[in-house]
Formats: sequence, structure tokens, C-alpha cells
Amino acid sequence: MMTRRRYRDREQAGRALADHCGSLRDRSVVVLALPRGGVPVAVPVAKYLHAPLDVYIVRKLGVPGQPELAAGAISSDGVVVTNDDIIRATGTSSEDLQRVIDTERAELQRRATAYRGSRPAVDVRGRTVVVVDDGIATGATARAAVGALRRSGAADVVIAVPVAPPDAVARLTEVAEVICPLLPRDFHGVGGAYDHFEQLSDQQVRTSLAQAAQA
Repeated sequence: MMTRRRYRDREQAGRALADHCGSLRDRSVVVLALPRGGVPVAVPVAKYLHAPLDVYIVRKLGVPGQPELAAGAISSDGVVVTNDDIIRATGTSSEDLQRVIDTERAELQRRATAYRGSRPAVDVRGRTVVVVDDGIATGATARAAVGALRRSGAADVVIAVPVAPPDAVARLTEVAEVICPLLPRDFHGVGGAYDHFEQLSDQQVRTSLAQAAQA
């Protein structure tokens, strides 16, 4: 484990993260950022790996009446991953779950259009996919992304984040390779590892993706 430190902002965190991705340079790699915060982190990672960059949006499928409980997740490429234990325990019917899926699918489409515009999504089939975010708290979203990407044909999935608590990383390593330079045992949220952790706008995401596409 490296010595505990902080990041100035997401861009600097992305450069630090890229320094730990050398083992990926000899693979056929696609970098997918979890928006919004993962995008500025992913830009220097994609540049370092000479890899295409895109967004990958994952939405929780909340149990009707108990939205904090995740009955599953749906990804921006339409793949649904279900949490069968939660579905059984809450008695969620297939009809109720489908209504939630339809609602979240519409929101995914809206966000994908807002971030990507008319550009097609990057094809992940047969590629190593590096999923980048600005940090991990519980790892639930990243874990859902891993499951969805594998179902979409990704050859391998790597989670790359600047900061996460050790226990969350330990759980994620059960399903994917994890690259994380900063593992504070006194973890107090992702934003606690940054000096500047402002909210990003859709326009900032679009600008970063457009610049990466041109590069």
C-alpha cells in the first residue's frame, strides 16, 4: 500500500492513476468513464494507454417503494443485471421490476444523448475494458458495470480508480482486476481525498469526450 496522500483535483488524480496502468499498455484496451466524475479522471488514462474513451452509464434498479434497495442495475448498452436475493426477499414482481427497468432505460438514453451526442458507443466486444471513476465508496456501481460489460462481450474488465476503501477493493477483486493507488483505512468518502471536488456539468462531460475523440 502506498503512503496516504491527497489529490489536487480529478485531472491530477487521473495522471496519477495512469502511472499505475503500465501493465495495460500491451492489451487491446477501451476506457469507459462512469459519469460525471469519472470522465476527467479517465481522459489522461485513455491518453496514456492510447485507447478510445467513452462513457458507461449504470443506473440502479430500485425496489418499488424502497428505492435505496437495489433489485439490480441497467447499463447504457441495455444490459440488465438482477439481484435475485433482493427480488425474492422483497417480493418484487416481474411486472414491477419491468416498470422500473423501463423508467431507468429512458433516463439512460437521455443521459447517453446528453453526454455522447450522435457519436456511436465504443464497441467493447473482445476488448479489455478499463472502467474509470473518481473513486469508489461501496463498489456497487462498479460491480454492476463489470457484470454488464461481461454480458456485452468484453474479454476482460479492469476497475481503475484513484481512491477507495480497502474493504471495497477486496470485494471488487472477486470479480475484476482493480487498480487503485490510494487505499486510506480512515476513508471518509471519495471527496475527502481531493482538495477540489466540485460537481461537473453535462457540458463539461461533453467537452472532455469531444476533445478525447479528436485526440
